[in-house]
Amino acid sequence: MAEPRRGTTLFTALLIVVGTAVVMQLWLLTAAMDALLAQEYGLLLPLTLGSFLLFALNAALLKFVFDFDRRVEQR
Repeated sequence: MAEPRRGTTLFTALLIVVGTAVVMQLWLLTAAMDALLAQEYGLLLPLTLGSFLLFALNAALLKFVFDFDRRVEQR
């Protein structure tokens, strides 16, 4: 498969993953706010950790995209 076509496929797949992760983070934020208002403080830490893991996933994907782009430009 040609490099530009492979890059387009990669970016499309990453966009879908990032979009899904953002929706999940919004769901976690809503659940955390609901738990806070219901004074269920035991749920706040797991929800925060889940959101942090999704943030770390998005940061790793962003780093991968920049590295991939740098490799393509060097060719």
